[in-house]
Amino acid sequence: MVDPGQEAVDAITERLEQHRLSVAGILLTHGHFDHVFSAAELARTHDVPVWLHPTDRYMLADPGAALGPQGRQLFDGVTVSEPHDVRELAEGSVLELADIRFDVTHSPGHTGGSVLFGAESDEGGQLLLSGDTLFAGAIGRTDLPGGDHERMMRTLRERILPLPEETVVLPGHGPTTTIGRERASNPFLQGLDVPVDPSL
Repeated sequence: MVDPGQEAVDAITERLEQHRLSVAGILLTHGHFDHVFSAAELARTHDVPVWLHPTDRYMLADPGAALGPQGRQLFDGVTVSEPHDVRELAEGSVLELADIRFDVTHSPGHTGGSVLFGAESDEGGQLLLSGDTLFAGAIGRTDLPGGDHERMMRTLRERILPLPEETVVLPGHGPTTTIGRERASNPFLQGLDVPVDPSL
């Protein structure tokens, strides 16, 4: 399960029952509330751990912290609990869950602890769960606390552009896309040079 946000519990529970699935773990691409709000409840219900980059962990207990003074008001009177078992993600981590291998890449910019999850489809194609780092035709905002435009541009140049063009991107919002499509049409990727060493 990836990024269970607000009001996600009923829909996820229904889908799990419909397809007779069980939850192996919860992956969080970053700490913003619209990606983590239901993580604690679902982790408790299914008794599974949650993985998140440590830089964004503070948002689990204080979701308004990443929204600035005005955004924090949205959470006045809202009680939020952390998941019972939070495990740290780090650059180069590999997670094996439900027979799927996830390669973790730190991708700061939208938040300091944003990560990308790379995986391979059953057919051998490459998948990228990009959270709010990359969207179809856009990127995640960098003007909230913890965001950094310079780091975002470095992430795009060093972490996104070197990926194979056929990589299918599953963003945190909006439609799927591919790396090739975004290289050709995403205005935020225009003019960025692919680094000589793709391991950067």
